[in-house]
Amino acid sequence: MGFDQRIYRDPETGLILDLSDAPAIDLAPLRAAISAMEALEAGAVANPDEGRMVGHYWLRDPQRAPTRATAAEIQQTIDQICALDRGGHTDLVWIGIGGSGLGPQLIEHCLRQADTPLRLHFLDNTDPEGYASALSQVEPARALVVVVSKSGGTVETRNGLLATEARFAEAGEDLAPHAIAITVEGSKLWEAAADWRDRVRLWDWVGGRTSITGAVGGVLMALCGMDFAALLRGAAAVDALTRRSAAENPAALLAAAWLAAGNGRGDRALVMEPYRDRYSLLSRYLQQLVMESLGKRLDRKGNVVQQGLAVYGNKGSTDQHAFVQQLRDGRDDAFVHFLETAEASTAHIGVDGHLTSDHLLGFLCGTRAALRGAGRPSLTLQVPDVSARSLGMLIALFERAVGLYAELIDVNAYHQPGVEAGKKAAKATLQALAAIQGALSSAPQTAASIADAAGVDARLGWRLLQHLAETGRADHAPGDTPSRDTFSTRA
Repeated sequence: MGFDQRIYRDPETGLILDLSDAPAIDLAPLRAAISAMEALEAGAVANPDEGRMVGHYWLRDPQRAPTRATAAEIQQTIDQICALDRGGHTDLVWIGIGGSGLGPQLIEHCLRQADTPLRLHFLDNTDPEGYASALSQVEPARALVVVVSKSGGTVETRNGLLATEARFAEAGEDLAPHAIAITVEGSKLWEAAADWRDRVRLWDWVGGRTSITGAVGGVLMALCGMDFAALLRGAAAVDALTRRSAAENPAALLAAAWLAAGNGRGDRALVMEPYRDRYSLLSRYLQQLVMESLGKRLDRKGNVVQQGLAVYGNKGSTDQHAFVQQLRDGRDDAFVHFLETAEASTAHIGVDGHLTSDHLLGFLCGTRAALRGAGRPSLTLQVPDVSARSLGMLIALFERAVGLYAELIDVNAYHQPGVEAGKKAAKATLQALAAIQGALSSAPQTAASIADAAGVDARLGWRLLQHLAETGRADHAPGDTPSRDTFSTRA
């Protein structure tokens, strides 16, 4: 049997998937999974929790949308995005969390060039120091601000907007002429942004982790002079490949490899090793796409399955000097995905007269051989280059592989009950903080006493009291042990 029996290659897109070092795969279960994806693209309700469709595939091929009206809305939004311009602005403050932050950061890191006209500053957490650091670098009069929130009520995003508004007010600059909202029509943010520079539409049938080929990626690319149309073309081209039968479908082959390597339970982590620096944020992006989609306690029948597929990685050959040691000689719990490009990038002469790109290839092949020698599985992906089109190809490939794998393990890839549970718990914590603050008195008391009066768990109460002291709202007298610490109202 020739070595090409386990290598998928599509000459038109330049995509190559080499499964030579991956476990043997079974394609039979993919038939039903591919049929399920066909129904999803046709407009079937894919997220019964919310009673909505999942239509990120339509963003790069509007004519596949289930209605003409939806197709027209998508195309209208694409046209609106492509008409955006930066004016005379030099900086862009991007406020968004989750896919609304990770996707734009991936695009910026991957596609930024020396002549990219805007400096980007991301507010993707609710860390006040992070806000201060980013906003101190911005001159409001010359800055654009993009705020991304599907609901308009995301706490982290609202906090970032408040911090940005304060920075603009401090500089005597009105935010509205500089600001663009990306949100669902009719949301709180949509209404609040009525007098802003622009409002760009999101839809409830596109989740944050699959929004990069819509307004979330498009607005950033348009403002930065990047080729959004090429990103869409790359994604649409791979979408077409992933509608084929399993043996000719790179996403089906990838999902089947995940199933085989992880025994259908994610027993091996997906380790992403791109051998080009510009793709180094891909692992962070895939962490959300894969882990939020597949990390589920229940399957669709309500059985407790505790499924998931862990993702990590940085870049090769850097990781050969870090965790590759464990991947080869330690726990057998990883499935390495090497990523390379056909284009070798700028030529530099390295040691022994070899090009530095020769060494890069040598390290990739050497690490792959070392893993093979230890009986550790891997696969290799190749795209033509580092470009908007190739990035779109990778996004589409992994989006479809996630959808197919979810069908194979029978979980709902399009909801996130764990995320929602965390949001509810955060809200409860803030309510407890208010109760604890209200129970403080001028007389020093232990955390247990104050927490009991506030109806809060003692350990949580102690941490909240620490926070009140750290932020200047309470006095703290340390005891021999945490339980003997005392707290009182600020003197």
